[in-house]
Amino acid sequence: MTDEVLFINQLQNASSKEFAFKTLVNQYKERLYWHIRKIVYVHDDADDVLQNTFIKAYKNIDSFKGNSKLYSWLYRIATNEAISFISKKAKEKNVDITDYQQQITSNLSSDFWFDGDEIQLILQKAIAKLPRQQQLVFNMKYFDEMKYNEISEILKVSVGSLKASYHHAVKKIETYIKSIN
Repeated sequence: MTDEVLFINQLQNASSKEFAFKTLVNQYKERLYWHIRKIVYVHDDADDVLQNTFIKAYKNIDSFKGNSKLYSWLYRIATNEAISFISKKAKEKNVDITDYQQQITSNLSSDFWFDGDEIQLILQKAIAKLPRQQQLVFNMKYFDEMKYNEISEILKVSVGSLKASYHHAVKKIETYIKSIN
């Protein structure tokens, strides 16, 4: 039996669930936070979405069948929660998601929690202009250094499609950066 299978059994066992879940949170909270943060951009929003992600994972761990890796399952939940969150925020402001993300990235330099330099700010603005799929693929590949098969497992998209999305994202980002210089 693999370590992950044993860990999943602990998560699904009533007597060990609490301790195992604390271990799960400690193991994945930072990676998931930064994944979420790249979608919602704002620290407080990322914290809220991260909390919702772990609540959803806790409530649904018993139905986890192990068809994917545990972290892929968590990333999928985090991605869906972040997209739902940003969609809800955009709807509240009565704007398109891309327009909402542009508004957020325009305010990043005044965000206390944003510690990037001017180049990082330009990159975030370029990423915010990408279609949703390209944003996700670019962030997971470039920042999280995930392999295409891992991203495929999370997003439920073919590796070939992911490679094309990443290629198009890189070209669009390059074009954006050249246009502002």
